[in-house]
Amino acid sequence: MDRRGNPHPRPVARTHRLIARLASALAALALALPLPARAVDPSDLLPIEQAFALRAEAVAPDRIALTWAIAEGYYLYRHRTEVRDGQGFAPGALELPPGIAYHDEFFGDVETYRGELRAVLTGTPVPGAGEATLRVRYQGCADIGVCYPPHTQTITVALAPSLAGVEDGLAALNRALGVGAPLTGTAPDGSSVDLPLPPEQAFRFEAIAASPSALLLRFTPAPGYYLYRDRSAFRVIEGDGVALGEPRWPAAQAHHDDHFGDVSVYFAETEVPLPLGRSRGEAQALLLEATFQGCQTDGVCYPPMTRQVRVDLPAGAVATLPDAPARAPAGATTLALALLLALGGGLILNLMPCVLPVLSLKALSLADGGHGNGQAGRRALWYTAGVLASFAAVGLSALGLRAAGESLGWGFQLQQPLVIAVLAYVMLAIGLSLSGVFSLGLGLSGMGQTLTEKKGPAGDFFTGVLAVVVASPCTAPFMGTALAFAFAAPPLLALLVFLALGLGLALPFLLIGFVPALARRLPQPGAWMETFKQALAFPMYLTAAWLAWVLAKQRGADAIGLLLAGAVLLALALWWLERLRFRRRPLARALALATLALALLPLWGVQRLPATPGTATQAADDAVPYSAERLAALRRDNRLVFVNMTADWCVTCKVNERRVLGGDAFRNALAAADGVYMKGDWTNVDPDITAFIESHGAVGVPLYVVYPRNGGEPRVLPTVLSDGIVQAALEAAK
Repeated sequence: MDRRGNPHPRPVARTHRLIARLASALAALALALPLPARAVDPSDLLPIEQAFALRAEAVAPDRIALTWAIAEGYYLYRHRTEVRDGQGFAPGALELPPGIAYHDEFFGDVETYRGELRAVLTGTPVPGAGEATLRVRYQGCADIGVCYPPHTQTITVALAPSLAGVEDGLAALNRALGVGAPLTGTAPDGSSVDLPLPPEQAFRFEAIAASPSALLLRFTPAPGYYLYRDRSAFRVIEGDGVALGEPRWPAAQAHHDDHFGDVSVYFAETEVPLPLGRSRGEAQALLLEATFQGCQTDGVCYPPMTRQVRVDLPAGAVATLPDAPARAPAGATTLALALLLALGGGLILNLMPCVLPVLSLKALSLADGGHGNGQAGRRALWYTAGVLASFAAVGLSALGLRAAGESLGWGFQLQQPLVIAVLAYVMLAIGLSLSGVFSLGLGLSGMGQTLTEKKGPAGDFFTGVLAVVVASPCTAPFMGTALAFAFAAPPLLALLVFLALGLGLALPFLLIGFVPALARRLPQPGAWMETFKQALAFPMYLTAAWLAWVLAKQRGADAIGLLLAGAVLLALALWWLERLRFRRRPLARALALATLALALLPLWGVQRLPATPGTATQAADDAVPYSAERLAALRRDNRLVFVNMTADWCVTCKVNERRVLGGDAFRNALAAADGVYMKGDWTNVDPDITAFIESHGAVGVPLYVVYPRNGGEPRVLPTVLSDGIVQAALEAAK
């Protein structure tokens, strides 16, 4: 520093030199790196047929050499180079040399060519043809960061003289057999007619990965053939966490045939984008199966054809499928049916064990007077408002997370250990309140005391909220179909389904509130209510214990230790605050509130614990742990498979497993069918199981699927099982 406190000039000069060197290095690095595509001037690019100059030469009667002269700074993709078709020469396989291994941003691991590419096209010349016209398709990129779209170039080549002149014996034999030209026959009137080609020649099918979240399917009917648009189906044979969307067919040509009447068909090559839903982002090999049907013009109609093609799917982000087109498949659930099923499912939800304790609290509050002057109706409306608001919040959250790329379903929040721990705290606090340990005042209305004794709207509203919270581990009959419709429908229609579920849950109390005859059947208030209220604390304690068990399954014994410590602190704080309710002791109240805050710290610790291995598949029930690969292997071996997708927090799952799947009747029926019992554990987030659930049109657990022997279509069973349902399904699948 100088006398004025300014920095000495020498360090400043040194700093300036350092900055100048850094700027020079960054400039050199910028020149060395490829520019992003948006910074490229189109005039910097060569025309594609100059960048990849193609020439052809017939080197033998049945072989044509194709040579690309690739300009400096450009490269060709090996997997995007092909000969589409030809005139005068029936193309066979294009023999390509190995390329340079390269990891592409869009196509994953590929091979490329630089400098020159020399390929050989094998095939059969058309007798008497002197030249061949080929349609060659290829795609390449420039090093500056721009890729050309796929390009098709038509090129003409003179055939080898031996074929253009006199036919030899082999050529004559080929012509007689119809190789390289349509097969011909004689019609009854003596005219010549084309005989049908083999299916593989009449209809070519290819598939590539257009992007990490879409496939590009290509159908190529031979001249004189056409493909039906609406007689096709696609499914994934091998692929982890991949679901297929609706194919995006281009405009088709209206056609009338004798087989199916007025139909939509394609006479020429057709490319069909196929969206993908992905719950896993890593690169993988996908085995796609396509079933389609087509006909010969004025000729035979082929039976449905099935082709399998393997596609290398590049790495990409988790993706959800876009909304399905308006047209629904036959047998799909309509909105009216979905709303009716949701209403019935919500009504039956009142009988589920996870909801009964809260409903008992509500019944207790209604019994505590208030039947006259419309008070029962108002209370029922506030309760219904709480139920509907909660269902709307759950529905909007689920739909929003799915739109953001998450794969989830009914009960998804219970896969989070933090939610389980918070619910355990809530159940413990309600139990302590019912036992008389403390009473929550106006500041915390909606829990404890206000749920049973508070006469205002807030208590009724939050009783409805709590009923929905504790209902999430349960799945009632009819709910699965309704929720499947909701998760596939546009957001507004989906929200209507969730509201219908809430209306079904609230319906009994609406009836009590607005039908005086039902309200009069409630017991009269009396001293019995205090005893009943305290007795209701014990179902709450049991619920808290069950939630602790679920948490142990998710995060292990350490999580239980943290939860118990937090529960003790919570009970201490609530008891302490109740003791200070009518006393002016600011310091003691501050300490009690600090204890309450301290009780929240274990929640943070629980969330940070690593997930424990799945336990549902490790039960001593001879179940095989679920994996897509193992299921595919069992199906290839023609085995009958009973798949049970379950979770430790799913009450319906556990009831089914205890009453049906854990019994001798199920084991005997499975053994008689020589079946395999496979179980998947969805207690924690599992993308593979989520993909399986979505692939069967379900939105959560329980999910029971029976795969019949010899590869038939799987059958999805109801969410509530009985011995008769399971035994009938196993018998039918033999």
